[in-house]
Amino acid sequence: MAFWTTRDIADQTGRTFLVTGANSGLGYLTSLEVARRGAHVLMTARNQTKGIQAIQRIRSLVPDAKVELRLLDLADLAAVKSFAQQIIDDGTPVDVLVNNAGVMMPPRSLTRQGFEMQFGVNHLAHFALTALLIERLQKGNDPRVVTLSSDLHKRGRIHYEDLDGAKKYGRISFYAQSKFANTLFGLELDRRLRAVGNPVRSLLAHPGYAATNLQLSGPTGFLNVFMRIGNRFIAQSAEMGVLNQLYAATEPGVESGQFIGPDGRNEMKGYPTLVQPIGAAQDIADAGRLWRLSEELTNVRPDLGTLSEQVG
Repeated sequence: MAFWTTRDIADQTGRTFLVTGANSGLGYLTSLEVARRGAHVLMTARNQTKGIQAIQRIRSLVPDAKVELRLLDLADLAAVKSFAQQIIDDGTPVDVLVNNAGVMMPPRSLTRQGFEMQFGVNHLAHFALTALLIERLQKGNDPRVVTLSSDLHKRGRIHYEDLDGAKKYGRISFYAQSKFANTLFGLELDRRLRAVGNPVRSLLAHPGYAATNLQLSGPTGFLNVFMRIGNRFIAQSAEMGVLNQLYAATEPGVESGQFIGPDGRNEMKGYPTLVQPIGAAQDIADAGRLWRLSEELTNVRPDLGTLSEQVG
């Protein structure tokens, strides 16, 4: 794993990747690099114009890239369900789902269904999307779900008593909550997949402190100024940050349940390596509670199959 880069990505011909938030940042770079290796990439974006521009940028660099745009608004669970149903109805294969899209530290706002935006987009939408596509994934070629977390998950907890931030909202604490939820979910998904012998692997990745537009599009005021300074003088490049999710998505030797992050000091910068989630994120009881709550809030219940079905 030492000094792993995009040059180490194996041929991905014959595999289909679905990447959320693919029009910019880490999602765009993920799409670009697997397309370079021959993958078919379903690039999702909320804005059609930005999505088309991302497709054009990739094709200018990789003229024979097999990329296509699929519109998806993760702030609307009805749109997530419709999107997944279309994937199923048109028979599109999905070998790797990269739960990449995210919202970071905006002023308090709500999704279409009334959930706090960061929790709704970063966790609930990806929970629902994964659940709805899991049967399609398990038929895939080396199938994987890669969920993007953050080192800030270590500062998170689930605010069960104030999930939407109506009583007390903090941009950073609720972002940390969403990334903690991503980590709980990724690890619990692994446990449940293993329990029934499902071939899908669930992996987590985080980019360290990587300079992308995510830090600039959500925060406002002083926090935005702070993020701009950090992106310029502290952060590593997005091209380095994306290596972790690319490793999780493409490296043959990864195991379900692993968490990939930077190997540098405090996991802020560096090359992909195995990192450890905070102990609280490995709490099986809390993970089960969040899973049940997510099923209730999204009205989606993953069918992971049974051991007899997988063996048979």
